[in-house]
Amino acid sequence: MSVPLYQAKAEMFRTLGHPVRIRVLELLQNGPRPVRELLAEIEVEASNLSQQLAVLRRAGIVTTYRDGPLVMYALSTPDIADLLAVGRKILSSLLTDRDGLLVELQARPE
Repeated sequence: MSVPLYQAKAEMFRTLGHPVRIRVLELLQNGPRPVRELLAEIEVEASNLSQQLAVLRRAGIVTTYRDGPLVMYALSTPDIADLLAVGRKILSSLLTDRDGLLVELQARPE
């Protein structure tokens, strides 16, 4: 029995719903990176980063390969970078709307 599309989407968004995972994906937008570079950019314990990378790998959002002694991580599809860009655009729009409302509220005396 197959999983309904809405359920699969919900699972994907749950997978993306962690700040460390989002930061990893942001860093990988510019191309593959070794674990040590990710660790230098993200201020978490190595074990925590490893756990979050494993979640992304199991979900198929990132892929890994070896480059000599380095384990490299990459986005599995450029669509992930597009999704992050759309998320940023939506967030920007929501925050702009809220800022406008705040200005309007402050300008009107009760």
